Amino acid sequence: HVDGVIAVGGGSAIDTAKAIAGGILYDGDFWDFYAGKAIVEEALPIGVVLTIPAAGSEGSGNSVITSHDGKKISLRTDMSLRPKFSCLNPELTFTLPPYQTACGICDMMIHIFERYFSPTSGVEVTDRVAEGLIMAIMTEAPKVMSSPEDYEARANIMWSGTLAHNGLCGTGRAEDWTSHFMEHEVSALYPEVAHGAGLAVMVPAWMSYVAKRNPAKVAQFARRVLGVTEADDLSAANNGIERMREFFTSLGLPASLTSLGVKASDIPVMVRRLHENKGAVIGAYVPLAAQDTTAIYESAL
Repeated sequence: HVDGVIAVGGGSAIDTAKAIAGGILYDGDFWDFYAGKAIVEEALPIGVVLTIPAAGSEGSGNSVITSHDGKKISLRTDMSLRPKFSCLNPELTFTLPPYQTACGICDMMIHIFERYFSPTSGVEVTDRVAEGLIMAIMTEAPKVMSSPEDYEARANIMWSGTLAHNGLCGTGRAEDWTSHFMEHEVSALYPEVAHGAGLAVMVPAWMSYVAKRNPAKVAQFARRVLGVTEADDLSAANNGIERMREFFTSLGLPASLTSLGVKASDIPVMVRRLHENKGAVIGAYVPLAAQDTTAIYESAL
């Protein structure tokens, strides 16, 4: 006679609550949803008390679960697993360690990137929404790192995390998600690697690779958000990518997979799992096959 499930914590707690909420009303194994064998048609209502701004799961229908055999897979629903309410009290984040705070900031930024770097044209409004959110996060991030009990800065970061992942930035556009899928394989194989830390490495590596084929949107981001002035798109893109790396490292995040303990010998395993889970070709901004993702992992070392 359970009425609902309440998650108190961050993305892991919320996504576990979502798995329970869908699984308890399902006759089979809840992992069927994540393995693509079943669709979530009903779920218990979910509530959230957020303590770690990062995943944005408090405002989305998405969930990521890691199985005991090391598979880390995302599930996307529209409304079935979207929480009925979420309580966002910035004071609950005052005691977050700096590293956890930084990882959360990176995660929410990349949630915006996954929608922003899109092949869809004519989306100026959502481009500007995404750019504005990124600029707000980059403005507030140093404040929360230096003053953990800055209520206004914490509130702005917390609200940004929700807006980054509630679907607003992806309205009417194809989304990418390659960086997230690639990082999931890293933290599935190396559970000690925080998701946000892995993203801080994988995203610049992915951006560098795709900019060689399609620099336009990366250059737009670099000019509008990071103040890059080069006229040539590829030069502007590369400058912007370097500035993003510098921003992430300024928060105390890593710049390479090697610094996270990832071994080159594990790249074939990650590539194999990635494409087994997500298909032979992944991504929307620049579609990537196994040889491409291998090259990105290698460059991220």
